[in-house]
Amino acid sequence: MIRRLILYQTEDNDMQFEIMLPVLLAAEDGGLAQKLVGMMGGLPPMLIVFLISMIPILELRGGLVAAAVLGIPMWKAIGVCALGNIIPIPFILLFIEKILIWMEHCKVGWMNRLALWLKERALGEKSQKIRKYEFVGLLLFVGIPLPGTGAWTGSLIASMLHVERKKSVPAIFLGLVLATVIMCIITYLIPALVKAF
Repeated sequence: MIRRLILYQTEDNDMQFEIMLPVLLAAEDGGLAQKLVGMMGGLPPMLIVFLISMIPILELRGGLVAAAVLGIPMWKAIGVCALGNIIPIPFILLFIEKILIWMEHCKVGWMNRLALWLKERALGEKSQKIRKYEFVGLLLFVGIPLPGTGAWTGSLIASMLHVERKKSVPAIFLGLVLATVIMCIITYLIPALVKAF
């Protein structure tokens, strides 16, 4: 299911620019990023953006959308979103296999199921393309903002496929750069162009 996200709306509500973003699912009144902004309303805007950027699935993409919704300038949002998205990556690359093994042997049922689901997801169809193309495959997987892609999933796949760190780390970080450029165009440049015309 794809929801619409209003990126620009005039004060008198007579003109609005809407874009379909499959990355932002949920919430009847807009995207998941908008819903989270509403839930975190009492926090400082930069902290909201930082926290959203750390959430799997939303990551940097959701953080930039939240920053646009909150009216944070792009140049401020990029650093906060990148930092929020980067912080979990080393932990995923270094520890996720051990954590998943522990979860599989845990006596809590939902943890077993979650571990198996994550392994299936990491070793599924998408992983074969990453295995085949390694650096470029991982870079594009992280960088192209589609549902189920991003730095979290890319790190999980790289770890499960035992992609060498000297390939996976640069690919993930360059993928984040690509995702940043694409999302800045979608959340800041296009609405500014529409507003200008």
